[in-house]
Amino acid sequence: MKKIFIDTNIYSNAMKGEVASIEIFRQYETLLISPVVTGELLNGFRRGKLENKNRLQLKDFLSRDRVESVSISIETSEFYSFILNELKKQGTPIPVNDIWIASSVFEHGACLATMDSHFDKIKGLMVIHP
Repeated sequence: MKKIFIDTNIYSNAMKGEVASIEIFRQYETLLISPVVTGELLNGFRRGKLENKNRLQLKDFLSRDRVESVSISIETSEFYSFILNELKKQGTPIPVNDIWIASSVFEHGACLATMDSHFDKIKGLMVIHP
């Protein structure tokens, strides 16, 4: 089964009609989403003028059979601690939320679709930049 994690910016771009992000949704059988991504989206909705519309759109997206919302487990936390320590050793910090997202990607043996190049600093993380 082809599965991919989607980052916050991929979801946002797809909802705005950006073709490359929509194509990610079409290419994969299963779209995985982290509660960290969901939290970032909800935070953005609160600050915007279309909060209710965006919340309904997200609720509809999350209810689709192809979309799987994963949880943060102790294994996710193990990956988090490893990645954080490696990035500190390299002197290449990235946002903490993105370390949690990468940790979920590793845990589920998937690839991450994102527009953010700083994920490339994480050794072994499979990343697709549309």
